[in-house]
Amino acid sequence: MKPSQLIPIIRRLDAMREDQTDEVQVRRFEKDGKEMCVVRYDSQSKMFELDDRTTNQTYEFDNIDYVAVEVLELVQPATSTEE
Repeated sequence: MKPSQLIPIIRRLDAMREDQTDEVQVRRFEKDGKEMCVVRYDSQSKMFELDDRTTNQTYEFDNIDYVAVEVLELVQPATSTEE
């Protein structure tokens, strides 16, 4: 069984929420060296904003799980095989 790809994504997103500064936290997620999305977290509004680089659209989320799933869909390999 392959390890979950969601766990590292959630850890990175959670680190954004735990940051104590008032600055908007930013994380970039890549696939094969190509930036797929940028996630921002605003601690004032407690909202995540995801910029999808493949469609040039922006989405807002108030739930870390939903953001993580969107990031996973963008960065996971197009064809995955179970072992």
